[in-house]
Amino acid sequence: MGYGTNEFLYLKGGVVENRPEFYSEATDKRRKNFRVMLSRYLSSPLPDMKVWIHLNGEVYHSVTDEYGYFSSWIDPIKDYEPGWHSVNFQIRKPDSDEIICETEGEFLIVGEQAEFGTISDIDDTILVSHATQLFKKLRLILTKNAKTRLPFEGVANFYQQLKANGNPFFYVSSSEWNLYEFLQDFFNVRKIPKGPFLLQEYKSGFRDLIFSGGGSHQHKQDKIKRLMKLFPHLKFILIGDSGQRDTEIYREALVNYPDRILAVYIRKIGKKDKFDQETIQEFKKRKVPLLLLENTQDAIEHARKLGVITYY
Repeated sequence: MGYGTNEFLYLKGGVVENRPEFYSEATDKRRKNFRVMLSRYLSSPLPDMKVWIHLNGEVYHSVTDEYGYFSSWIDPIKDYEPGWHSVNFQIRKPDSDEIICETEGEFLIVGEQAEFGTISDIDDTILVSHATQLFKKLRLILTKNAKTRLPFEGVANFYQQLKANGNPFFYVSSSEWNLYEFLQDFFNVRKIPKGPFLLQEYKSGFRDLIFSGGGSHQHKQDKIKRLMKLFPHLKFILIGDSGQRDTEIYREALVNYPDRILAVYIRKIGKKDKFDQETIQEFKKRKVPLLLLENTQDAIEHARKLGVITYY
């Protein structure tokens, strides 16, 4: 899912081989779930593949990098209404018009009517993941699927309220692109608002599966900066958890964009039950609410008082 405005549109995708289609059911056995998840990390990215991008009668081209990704910044030739629109991607045989692979993508146009945007983490913010507990995390990853994994209670309700009036959602996560369609399926099943996923680079191999979601989180900071620059008229609510570095990342966003942050909600995970004094003072100085929350209902009540949602 791409995103942008009628001035700048960002599209991204990946080209891989040996990657079967995944259709999960709530009744799937653990063995199937394990096999499907493993296959997500054993398929091979294809570099130097030319991609045809068909958009509103125009054709654009991109080429995959060494990790099998392509991305393009496009200046649309027509204005789109705010909301979701389709785009066609094709791969053709070299020096031929024969299509060997074709798929439909989507992109979100954010309009001027949006009151604010929401940037949310996924693991242990929306999706129960136990990201800081290796064995619990592996048990969930390897034995369950998008139909049987659970969100935190109340998340769908809270996010649907934040989404009212066309307010956009962006999911900036350290999950890898390998999990893209798993996340799409999970969000659809749990009725969590649709939004572009801004994930960590594609990984390959069983070791990368074991340590999924780890590594540097610098990419989160980079992607938040991209969103801030692309949508200069928008202020944002930031939502994360205390299990990794979300507070630190959101504090940097506050420093870089002091007038663009409405509130920061951090879900309490594990033993991390307080913020350091330097962080607290930074948010106080900027007069931006920073809350460490036990449950989603507390976030709903605060957002209602803040005036960003109007009902329960």
